Amino acid sequence: MDVLSAGIASEADTPLDDELVRWADRIFVMEQRHRTAVRRQFRSSLGSTPIVCLGMPDRYRYMDPQLIDLLERKMARFIG
Repeated sequence: MDVLSAGIASEADTPLDDELVRWADRIFVMEQRHRTAVRRQFRSSLGSTPIVCLGMPDRYRYMDPQLIDLLERKMARFIG
């Protein structure tokens, strides 16, 4: 499994772009507003790539232990 992290905010360390969207088999987002933004910004690159909303608030700092715990729980059903 190859995984990359990218953000939709202009100040993201790795901004999401058309190339990354085309590379992805599936895109995970934390909030519904992220899903909406990805669909709007990358409509032509998405094709049939599913966008999965994890339904968790985007309010954590990088590598926050609570974030890691929540991500592990939310992603468990996708990682087998």
